[in-house]
Amino acid sequence: MRYVIYARKSTEDEDRQILSIQAQLAELHSYSAKEKFDIVASFQEAKTAKEPGRTVFAEMLSFIECGKADGIISWHPDRLARNSVDGGKIIHLVDRGLIRSLKFPTFWFEPTPQGLFMLNIAFGQSKYFVDNLRENVKRGLRQKIRNGVWPGRAPVGYVNNAKTRGIDVDKEKAARVRKLFELYATGEHTLYSLANWCKEHNLRGHGNKLLRVGNIQKNLQNIFYIGLMKWKEEIFEGIHEPILTKKLFDKVQEVMKKKGRTRPDKKHIFPLRGLLKCASCGCAITAQYAKGNGGIYPYYRCTKKRGACTERYVSEQNLTNQIHNFLQKVSLSSQDTQKVLAALESDEQEAKAEARTEAGNLKTEIQKLDNRLEKLLNLYLADALSTAEYAAKKNKIISEKATLTEKITDIEKRGVSWLEPAREFVKSLNQAANLLSRNDLSGMTAFLKNIGANHSLRNRTFEFSPKTLVARAAELREAASADLRFPFWCGMGESNPRPQFGKLLFCH
Repeated sequence: MRYVIYARKSTEDEDRQILSIQAQLAELHSYSAKEKFDIVASFQEAKTAKEPGRTVFAEMLSFIECGKADGIISWHPDRLARNSVDGGKIIHLVDRGLIRSLKFPTFWFEPTPQGLFMLNIAFGQSKYFVDNLRENVKRGLRQKIRNGVWPGRAPVGYVNNAKTRGIDVDKEKAARVRKLFELYATGEHTLYSLANWCKEHNLRGHGNKLLRVGNIQKNLQNIFYIGLMKWKEEIFEGIHEPILTKKLFDKVQEVMKKKGRTRPDKKHIFPLRGLLKCASCGCAITAQYAKGNGGIYPYYRCTKKRGACTERYVSEQNLTNQIHNFLQKVSLSSQDTQKVLAALESDEQEAKAEARTEAGNLKTEIQKLDNRLEKLLNLYLADALSTAEYAAKKNKIISEKATLTEKITDIEKRGVSWLEPAREFVKSLNQAANLLSRNDLSGMTAFLKNIGANHSLRNRTFEFSPKTLVARAAELREAASADLRFPFWCGMGESNPRPQFGKLLFCH
């Protein structure tokens, strides 16, 4: 009887896989020599058997069906099949008489009804092992994701920590990944230009492979970079350190929806277009080039889509001068910005100290009320007070105590809630100064949209409704008839040059 040898190992670990196949072959050749089997062919395969479709396995069955062999020698039935389809093929060939013998060093088989029944059980156990292992792995992955740990390979900018089984920031690549997002957020780069940027700056993926357009697009949409994880269409919070702000990530998604770049078919760029509306008829203000003063200059005008309008053309230079004049009133130099931020830090400490003192005084009052309650109870127990008198006095004290407790809660909640808005406001004033220094009209347009609303054009005059804090800063600048400098700006014009700036602006 002629036999073929079949050895297989899953591809999960290539190094162990090669050694395992060699070990199987050594055992099978030794077993064959001992039993004096006639070996006519040997088939080796490095592929999982949990799904049908193994190429070498199919070749072996074809070899047997052609009558070139009568039996198979393998280490165990699970080497032949771990799924119902391949196991059924083996049993079907046995039923047809094409496979007359199956030999295993670790399993007994004869082509009899009892032998086929045992072979069926062996194949079933192999399939059960794979199915059970699959469920255990899935359960482990689900639990890991619920714990906030990414169960797969870390994206570019992170590394898998083999010791902690967690995800750490790749300090070498994280800054370049962040820069990649910042470049795309400007809207001036395509995915192809970013791929070239990654190549120039040696930002590569796993296995030191170049980042292609598809990789970059996938990374730009990956919420893993902001501390979140998407698993089976469900979002989880991760315990890994985010390397991006959500604001930057959202900006990138917005740009990607617009196909990641400005329209290339625009012949002219008018930085103030899209900002203004006509104060007379409510139509949009558009822009065009027109002749004037011996040359061709950009002008802005009403679209007049709702009919005739009396608003006249205004030059871009005229509008720019008006915008500059307003921004100068609310701009703050970098040097003064640092001083004001330092003042805010001092204000924070003073405010916290005041809050602790105020809360401490209220807690003392509550303790006094508790003492009064205790004395009241003693009088009641000593029959010095009637039930009605005790209840009336107790209710009054309890009401006072509830009021004081609520005040303490308000103090703790309020804390220094004004601090972050104050910092952001100060930084925005410094942004105004930077935009002026660069004469960045596009940036000024975005800035004006952020600090106010109802931007309009009336009688060639730029109008809008600034936010309260911005309007107040502008009014103080005009009232002072001087530069908005520290410490005057920080003192907001008061006789005391160092009041608590944050409270003055954000708590009143």
